[in-house]
Amino acid sequence: MRSFGHWTPRYFLDRTRELRYSRSHPDAPWLTPQATQILSTMLRPGDQGVEFGSGRSTLWLSQRVRHLTSVEHDDVWHGTVSARLKTQGVHNVDHLFAARDVPSDRGAESEYVRTLLRFDDGSLDFALVDGIYRDACARLSLGKLRSGGLLVIDNVERFLPSLSRSPGSRRPAQGPATRVWAEVARAVGQYRHIWTSSGVWDTAIFIKP
Repeated sequence: MRSFGHWTPRYFLDRTRELRYSRSHPDAPWLTPQATQILSTMLRPGDQGVEFGSGRSTLWLSQRVRHLTSVEHDDVWHGTVSARLKTQGVHNVDHLFAARDVPSDRGAESEYVRTLLRFDDGSLDFALVDGIYRDACARLSLGKLRSGGLLVIDNVERFLPSLSRSPGSRRPAQGPATRVWAEVARAVGQYRHIWTSSGVWDTAIFIKP
């Protein structure tokens, strides 16, 4: 049964603010506004990276970096985004389709996650995790990032513990959502990071030492 316990006056204010931002920034990624602003200053024209879960972020990133590999699991949505990229004349994006082919707890075995194996360790400037098998994507991305590279996790409040006010946030007493998320949490424990929240959802940016 769906819970409405988070429908507080503050949540309504946060939600209204988020909807207003989305309408006034129709080309912005589906990340928190603060995370989008930070990334706009941290990404560089020579960067190459990967994103899991395509959408508005795909075109936005393509305009700011040298090369992007984007992985999508939904074939219909993959077609939609591919058409948008073609219409916009985007040539620096490899937009890959990889279906959900294993259960969630075996994500590391999926072709979706194994897309990362095409990259050498320490070769990526950023990885945006916003699709399926997020724990496995985040864990494998860590080794592929260079020193100073960015691991961006959207909806991070669902997976890693925090004191966020966003609905569904995991509390410190609950710990990470899965064993793999626990491994990710240990790995990024010493990373500098920026945890942003809209009050509706959170996006975290971890900077590899």
